[in-house]
Order: sequence, then structure tokens, then C-alpha cells
Amino acid sequence: MLLGVAALGAVLGGTVSLMSNSARAGSALEERKLPMRFSWVACEPNCGWVSAVGIVTGDSPKDFEEFARDRDLTGTTVVLDSSGGSVNDAITLGRRLRALKMRTTVGQTQRPSRANERPRIVPEAYCESMCVFLLLAGTTRYVPDTAHVRVHQIWMGDRADDAKAASYSAQDLMIVERDIGRLAKYTFDMGGAGDLLLLALNVPPWEDLHELSRTELRLTNVMTTELLADVLPPKGTTPAVAELAPKRTEPGQTKQQDRFSVSFEKPLSRTAEALPPATVAATPPQQ
Repeated sequence: MLLGVAALGAVLGGTVSLMSNSARAGSALEERKLPMRFSWVACEPNCGWVSAVGIVTGDSPKDFEEFARDRDLTGTTVVLDSSGGSVNDAITLGRRLRALKMRTTVGQTQRPSRANERPRIVPEAYCESMCVFLLLAGTTRYVPDTAHVRVHQIWMGDRADDAKAASYSAQDLMIVERDIGRLAKYTFDMGGAGDLLLLALNVPPWEDLHELSRTELRLTNVMTTELLADVLPPKGTTPAVAELAPKRTEPGQTKQQDRFSVSFEKPLSRTAEALPPATVAATPPQQ
């Protein structure tokens, strides 16, 4: 399935400018289901940002290191569009972003289809589950008004699609509680508030994700600035930013097809997942 999605994206890559709005939305949704990819988006010779799209897997920290190896990313901005992922790997990746003093925001990157155009950041994007804690890694954090930032409990990824009916061992509970502790320490290390954990841990996997309001984004310290300019390249090199997307979905109107689950279970290195209940498994469990 993953190969099929990737191949489809490659075929459509040359005709993206001809895609309808609904086709673009569908393509973005598919990308959020795939393992996270990092790419550098240059708006001018001396400016740019990092696009991070997809779910955090066990390979994501290593992939980021390979991506960053020949680039000076200190103080640059990461633009996130993600459905979540592995708790421990997201923590590892988040600490690396903070070590580089990177800034964070939520958005979809649209690359130019013509030579005289510049890349754009579309604010209508999603940062869900562990993506919210990646967002927290930024030294400065901005959330567009039309972006969707959603939280819920972490869970065993291979049982999140039918969490009530699944069976759990004492070791499973130990893994979840251990990872909650790690997530709590990370949250406070990044400057987040306990309210973020309270909001997230009150939402079980069989309920809709909780979308943080503007007040909650400030209360939890997920958002530290109201100014887009604080996270984008310096004045004079700022990329084009798309017009505000349609009004954000009201709480309770979340769509089940926006929610995914995945298990990245490895012997002696198991981790809980912060991923919503599955409609489609993004990648098979690793043996």
C-alpha cells in the first residue's frame, strides 16, 4: 500500500498545478499517513525552511540526522503537517530540534509550479497527537488560526483501532506509564505546561481528538507568538503565505478519515503510540 501511494504521488508530481482543491487536499492527507519526510524549501538564496510531513517512526530521528548532515539548520523553521507517531522517537526528534534552536509552525508547503513563483505555506494543515509535542520543541512557536492542533491519549499502537476490546498485559501498562513519564519530563523541558498533558490524557482513543482552541494553545504554551514573522525567514526574504483557508472545523466535527494508527513495535524497545484509532494502517508492524 505504501508503495502504491508513493508511486501515485510520483506520477502526479509533474501535474500538481492542474489538480483541483479536493485533489490537493487528498494528496496532503495521504502524505500525512506516510512516514515523515524532511525537505528543504528555499525561498531565496539565503532563506528557507524545513518541511516535515508524515508520521514519526523509528527511522525519523535517523532520517533527520541524514537530512541535516550537510546543512546548517540552526535557528531555522520547521513547518509541520503530521498525524502523530511513536512517542519515544518523537521525543528524540523534538530534543534534536531544540538543540538546533529551531522554530516551529504548522502548515502545508506548496512549491512553485512556475519559474517566477515562490513557495508558499498554506495554514490549513494538521498537527495531531505527537506532532503537537514536536511543535513544542521550537524555541518560538506559531500556530495559524486555521491550523488544526489536536491531542489525545497515547496508546499501544497495534490496539488503538479497537482499544476497548483489546487485551493488555502488565507489561503493556508498564510501557504506557513509562512513556507518559518520559512525555511529561519532555513537556516541561520544552517549556510546555501541565495543562497540555491534562488535556491530552483525558481523551481516550475511542473518542474524537480534542482540538486546542486559541486560548488553550496559549494556556498550554504550545504557541508562544501571535506573529507569523517570528518564525518565518527575515524581513525581505519572507516567502509568500497563502490566503487564510476556510474556517476551521468546529470541535465535534472532526472526521474519522483524518485519524490513523500504526505500530512500530521492536523487541526490547517497545513504545506507546500517540496516534488516533486506525481506519488504515500506514505501515506494518516491524518484527
